Amino acid sequence: MQKFFSNKKLIILMILIIVTFGLLAVTVNIRDKKSTPPVVQQIGNDVVSVVGGVFAYPTNAVKNATSEFSDLYNTYTENKRLKARIGELAQNQAKLEVVQDENKQLKQELKLNSTLTDYSTVNASVLSRSPSSWQSYLTINRGQTSGIKKNMPVMSGKGLIGRIIEVDKVSSKVELISTNNELNDKFAAEIIGDNKNITGVVSRYDGDTGDLVMENVTSTKSIKKGQSVITSGLGGLTPRGLYIGKVYGIKKDNYGMTNSVYITPAAELRNFTVVTVIKSSVSGEK
Repeated sequence: MQKFFSNKKLIILMILIIVTFGLLAVTVNIRDKKSTPPVVQQIGNDVVSVVGGVFAYPTNAVKNATSEFSDLYNTYTENKRLKARIGELAQNQAKLEVVQDENKQLKQELKLNSTLTDYSTVNASVLSRSPSSWQSYLTINRGQTSGIKKNMPVMSGKGLIGRIIEVDKVSSKVELISTNNELNDKFAAEIIGDNKNITGVVSRYDGDTGDLVMENVTSTKSIKKGQSVITSGLGGLTPRGLYIGKVYGIKKDNYGMTNSVYITPAAELRNFTVVTVIKSSVSGEK
């Protein structure tokens, strides 16, 4: 019984399709004849439009859906490509900034080297600098194979930044002039005066002001702000004439007994990636 009704539905559907196409053919035939009354032609046109719309709707729907999906996919692809491009531009910008910074520092090192005519020098890059000892130590990529030895002074930009304290085959450890290690070797220094140079020792770094502190000065009477401070060469560890910075001011200690000279460092002690190691006197090497 169920099979009979299923066949019956199929037969009805086929009859409807045949009748529809038959009416469509008759309607088109009537519409195209000039002798057909206007009312009949109008009915024929309406039937053609309705039937054509019924069959065209699924096709147009599929076509529109396909077009919209294609546009959406193209938009997605373009958006993905633009995002990748933005990432590449950001990376290239970062690389450019790094190159510009290194180029600037290298230019400073070249200017520095041109003033150290009595010494041979070795340029080096900073390998590591621990956050916990940022102002005290760093490691450079030059060692014994480059002729580096312990106690050689190290400069960056225009000024002194420290000295070598450990040397390995291809790397060395630098103790910075800004270290808080009270047992470090101090730098004997002198202030260039109009008539007489004033000597002392650069013994510590003031982290609050960013200044180096020179103590044990022989006299403070003729010291003026802006005077240059260099290494004095006393003690034999560091050659004379390496630039340290300029006098910023004079302060008494907590007891009001002695004066300390505050020096603005010539080098940027917080941030540098390239340094210059002062090896030895050229005349001494010959």
